[in-house]
Amino acid sequence: MNYYIESQDTDPYRNLALEQFVFDKLDRANNYFMLWQNYNAIIVGKYQNTNAEINSVFVKEKNIAVVRRLSGGGAVYHDLGNLNFTFITTAAGASGGIDFAAFCEPIRKALCSLGIPVEISGRNDMTVEGMKFSGNAQYIKEGRVMHHGTILYDSDLSVLSLALNPGDDKIESKGIKSIRSRVTNIRPFMKTDMPISNFWIALKNYMISAFDMRELKLTNEQNAGVDRLKEKVYAQWSWNYGSSPPFTLRKVRRIEGCGKIEIFLEIGEEGKIKNIAFYGDFFGNKDLSEFGEKLIGHRLEYSDLKTALSNTDISQYFHALETEAFLSLLLS
Repeated sequence: MNYYIESQDTDPYRNLALEQFVFDKLDRANNYFMLWQNYNAIIVGKYQNTNAEINSVFVKEKNIAVVRRLSGGGAVYHDLGNLNFTFITTAAGASGGIDFAAFCEPIRKALCSLGIPVEISGRNDMTVEGMKFSGNAQYIKEGRVMHHGTILYDSDLSVLSLALNPGDDKIESKGIKSIRSRVTNIRPFMKTDMPISNFWIALKNYMISAFDMRELKLTNEQNAGVDRLKEKVYAQWSWNYGSSPPFTLRKVRRIEGCGKIEIFLEIGEEGKIKNIAFYGDFFGNKDLSEFGEKLIGHRLEYSDLKTALSNTDISQYFHALETEAFLSLLLS
């Protein structure tokens, strides 16, 4: 049986938990197709270094959620101008290998029916006139596959580019880096213009008709299970950031009244600072190795570092520098 599941929740932590719950807990004899949206969020691939993929200062300022997914591939930006789709079914072939085209093709046909000249491009993208509007990823386990993708319909592309650019920091990491492509929204290519809510309905109706789907609503007990999974995994810093591979990072900035500060960081397991060194033309009264010891063992995250320095007069180490300015440098 083929089922359609719709999430009206825009919480990215819960929607990724919902995907996993459907994959892990619902009847494996059935196939599932989902449509869902997230409020502003960056979704990073399973094997990526989160800190290397995001502009952390911009993300914090704009209150953008950062969530790690089960599948590999690169980081993507979600907002309410973007529509996400998910297929959960039996993996194709005896080997159960990754096959992007099989799942992109139904979406391509649906969008072509709306007048959009969609092409499947490269390994896991869909494009229109050579510009990417859909990135896709897959997770395979025990003969089942979860294929999910984005559809940039009317997203704020200026936010997308700023949120996913980590700036000029030099990062050396074992994580898989995202490849940035020229992107576009598909709304301008629609045969008949419509808001994203109507586009959602049009895509839903096409897929239900094409695959003879029945709509499925989760029970209260199942929804409670989704909520538990969200809190246990997807809402946790240790999953979204701490699962990043070890990496080294260089930060450098000239700060008025203080001078040039250059910081080298080695980040170990669980996203914790393993080593840190400072260089520059600044002045200070105290030993910087003593200052570095205050930070070692703490996560590269604002609240943790703020707590670590709560009783420290940072100007004794960096003349005319305030704690907030230092944290901005460290996390930017």
